[in-house]
Amino acid sequence: MLFQIYGDRAGFQLLGWLLVFLGLILTNEIARRTKKGGIFFFLALPGALTVYFIAIYVAAAMGAQWALNNPTYVYMNSWFHYAKLYAATAGCIGFMMLKYKWSIGKTEWFKVFPFVIVAINILIAVASDFESAIKGAAAMKEFGDRWWLSSENVWLYGGWWNWLNGIAGILNIFCMTGWWGIYSSKKRDDMLWPDMIWLYILAYDVWNFQYTYLNLPTHSWYCGMALLLAPTVAAALWNKGGWIQNRANTLATWCMFAQVFPLFQDASVFTTIPVLYADGFMDAAVRPTLVNPVPQGVISIISLAVNALVLAIIIKRSIQQKKNPYKNEIFTDTKDYQLAMARAKQ
Repeated sequence: MLFQIYGDRAGFQLLGWLLVFLGLILTNEIARRTKKGGIFFFLALPGALTVYFIAIYVAAAMGAQWALNNPTYVYMNSWFHYAKLYAATAGCIGFMMLKYKWSIGKTEWFKVFPFVIVAINILIAVASDFESAIKGAAAMKEFGDRWWLSSENVWLYGGWWNWLNGIAGILNIFCMTGWWGIYSSKKRDDMLWPDMIWLYILAYDVWNFQYTYLNLPTHSWYCGMALLLAPTVAAALWNKGGWIQNRANTLATWCMFAQVFPLFQDASVFTTIPVLYADGFMDAAVRPTLVNPVPQGVISIISLAVNALVLAIIIKRSIQQKKNPYKNEIFTDTKDYQLAMARAKQ
């Protein structure tokens, strides 16, 4: 088992997961199906939250207690969370420009935007993975273990597993093929990337789950499981070719929720921690004495292996087809690609 789900809280933990999963699917459907929904979730709401975030930090700098004690200020103050929120939101806006043909969304060169923004999001996570590995090594020299306390008061256990998963993330960037193969669906409700078939989705999901498990352990039950499965299920069952749009929509929505309501994950009946914390709890004031790092090592090895295998398949197919896999689409003979293209406006 990867998470500590047992006892009196188990029912709430499972309920919380289901609520997040269904909530993300619902908000994604609202955002993707209508212009008004997309504008609300990815323009109006982030704009209002930006004003809110600035107000918190300005007030905190002035010593206002309401700001200094605000959960967003206390629990969600790392560079990573803000970088991820705004990078994901930028992706959502760019995807709407492509599917609705707004402004530069009409141009051929802008079709490479999905690759660029996804690569940036991955690199943000890779940098965070490497940061944890470095700080874990520093903690080993100073304290004799790999525990280090993040700016958000979460004990992280950095080690070689972070290096492996970071490398897997870099490989994952090169697993994105057919960069210019971007289409709007016939109904204009989706931006489609048909060459991004299940192989890439699998490689990304394994890598990203491990990223959250290593670097956001107290949140990974939700952002590593429910958040990843929501867009994957949608793409598998009713939105072929639209996975990357689903992923951006759900990620941005979740980041906004988590940034404003962090205690849902950190201090409620829904809180779920991984088996990494072998003491049975995570308390910023208490340095952990026991650790179970086995899943960290095993999943990082799997993450690197899966991404290396998918990249090898891409290289093999590109050689066989005599195509540049980034300028051209190389999975045109697959069922996933064909079902996505059936929905595309050409």
